[in-house]
Amino acid sequence: MQVHRHLPTYRRRDLAVDLGTANTVVFVRGEGIVLFEPSVIAIEELSGEVYAVGDEARRMIGRTPANIRATRPLRHGVIADFDVTEQMLSRFLRRANGQRGAHRVVLCVPSGITEVEERAVKEATLAAGARHAGLIEEPMAGAIGAGLPVGEPSGDMVVDIGGGTTEVAVISLGGIVVSRSLRVGGYEMDDAIVRYVRDRDRLLIGQETGERAKIRAGSAVPVPGIPETEVSGRDLVTGGLRRSLLPPDEVREALRRPVTQIIDTVKETLEVTPPELAADIANRGIVLVGGGALLRGLDELMRKETQLPVRIADSPLTSVAVGAGQSLEESPLVQRVADTPRRSRRRRLPSL
Repeated sequence: MQVHRHLPTYRRRDLAVDLGTANTVVFVRGEGIVLFEPSVIAIEELSGEVYAVGDEARRMIGRTPANIRATRPLRHGVIADFDVTEQMLSRFLRRANGQRGAHRVVLCVPSGITEVEERAVKEATLAAGARHAGLIEEPMAGAIGAGLPVGEPSGDMVVDIGGGTTEVAVISLGGIVVSRSLRVGGYEMDDAIVRYVRDRDRLLIGQETGERAKIRAGSAVPVPGIPETEVSGRDLVTGGLRRSLLPPDEVREALRRPVTQIIDTVKETLEVTPPELAADIANRGIVLVGGGALLRGLDELMRKETQLPVRIADSPLTSVAVGAGQSLEESPLVQRVADTPRRSRRRRLPSL
């Protein structure tokens, strides 16, 4: 009897993608996080050819010749440029998954996303090579990734502070009961530092410089031992190049407004939370996820302002992607969370 030998086939895999304003994180079912790159793409203007994506493209921001544009195609967590986002996502999926196509991709989206924005995200995912595209709200994914018992009949509050948005949600029985989406995040903090230096020193610095100052010297409360940070830019009076030192208390002052907006949104969400769930949150506290959760002292300030326990997730930068990934491979309840139409699951407060 003749035995027919077949060439090996590559089974399509399931992926979860946290397509954020700042970073894109890809989780492959059975493997975990396989890609963590800035959500940046560099394109040749005339031909439309992709020059670079991710870390390489980010290094080009503000440094490209006239014929190359380095850009972030997402704003406030949603697609601002469909074609460019599709190209960037396609390359990230290929980089994470090799030549194998993706069977199912679950995308993380802000809770305040519109139906039009939902369709754009799904269409971009399908155009990037996925056979099936599903959505999961970022605070729900963050709660799962942070290890919260989302399927229990008790209330948990998660605050996801990303690059473009802050998502605040109260979760119970596998659904979001109350949520608020605030279009303030890490980039607004960077811009606040840029404006502060411009107004105080008449010095124009770039957003990347503002971000470095935030990381090096930023805090929400006074923190001992933080050194001054140096920023460089263009003098708005003379037009020349100049350097300036930023003390940590001035960086903290620059960040006051966006930090206050985030905490006020948490308070407003608590005010409309059903009493039984509010009692649960009083006992269980608030969990912070997202890159903004790493701002020094933010948990301490939120604890003081809300009078509630506040903790930062073990891995705030990847909690959302991990939670979305777990929705691919865990219990039927968690899978239902990713598949259920979003608007049937919760009451949403108006976005700011």
